[in-house]
Amino acid sequence: MNQTNNINEVFADVKEYILYMRELGVEFIDADLPNFTAAAVKSEPANVEKYVPNESEMSAIKKDQAAKRTSRISALPSLKRRSVESIPNKIEMPKAKEIVEAKTEEDGSILKSAMPRLAETIQDIRNDIGDCKRCALCEGRTQIVHSTGNFQAKLMFVGEAPGADEDEQGVPFVGRAGKLLTKIIESIGIEREDVFIGNINRCRPPGNRAPVPDETAQCRPFLLREIDVIKPKVIVVLGATAAHNLLQVKTPIGQLRGNFHDYFGVKVMPTFHPAYLLRDPHKKREVWEDMKKVRDELAKEDN
Repeated sequence: MNQTNNINEVFADVKEYILYMRELGVEFIDADLPNFTAAAVKSEPANVEKYVPNESEMSAIKKDQAAKRTSRISALPSLKRRSVESIPNKIEMPKAKEIVEAKTEEDGSILKSAMPRLAETIQDIRNDIGDCKRCALCEGRTQIVHSTGNFQAKLMFVGEAPGADEDEQGVPFVGRAGKLLTKIIESIGIEREDVFIGNINRCRPPGNRAPVPDETAQCRPFLLREIDVIKPKVIVVLGATAAHNLLQVKTPIGQLRGNFHDYFGVKVMPTFHPAYLLRDPHKKREVWEDMKKVRDELAKEDN
C-alpha cells in the first residue's frame, strides 16, 4: 500500500510539472492528463514479499521527494504574465508613403515613381520629378514642362510631349496647337483655366518626334499619379501616342476615337491631336463630335 502511495506521489509530481509547462505555453502538450489513482496501478502477485519501510524511513522519503519537486519547479523559468494595461489596443500600421519608399527596385526609379502616396499633392509629384535625368530626353530640353491647370478639374487633357514653344515657355499646349486646343475646350462651354492639361512626357523629343517606349516608361508613372490626385470625371487623350500609353492598347486612333474607354473608373475619350488638325482641318468635325460626347458626359455627372 505504501508503494502505491509513493507511485501516486510521483504521478502527482509529473502532473504538476506538466501543468506548469502548459502554463508556460508549451504547445506540444495537448492531451488530457489522466487522473491517476491507486486503482490504476497493477497489483503485484500476493506471493511476492514486500518491504515496508518504517515510519522514520517514510518521513525521510517524503522529505526527499518534496525537495526534488521544489528543485524541479524552481529550475524552470518564471512565468511573467502581461497585465491587461500593457497590451496595446491599437496596432500602428506603416504609412502608405513608408511602404512605397521601402518597395523600390534596384535603381529606385520606375516603381517608386509609379506608386501613389497617401494624400499627396501635385507639388509632391513635381518634387519627386526634380531635375529629372531618367531618360535621354533630358539632354536636349530647355526645361521640364509640367502639367498645369485646375487641381480640382473634372476634365483633363493629355497629349504626347512638349513642342518647341512649350519647351521654351515651360507650359503645355501654348503654340499653334495649344491655341486650337483652347478653342476646342471653349467650344463645349468650359474655360481653359478650369481644366487640367499634361503630357505623357515632360521633355521635348528631338525634332518633335514621338517619344519612344523607354522614354514614356520613365515619365508616364508621374502622369498616372497626377490623375490619382486630380480625380477627373473625363480624360481626353489627344493623338495616338497619348491614347496608346494611357489605355495600354495599340489600336489606331481612328478606331479608338468616338467612344469612351475606361481607365480605372475614369471615362477616357481618345480624339485627334490639335497638331494633326492643323495639317488636316477636315478632321475637326470628328473632334467636335467627340467633344460633344464629353460635354454630355460631364453634364450627366453634374445632375
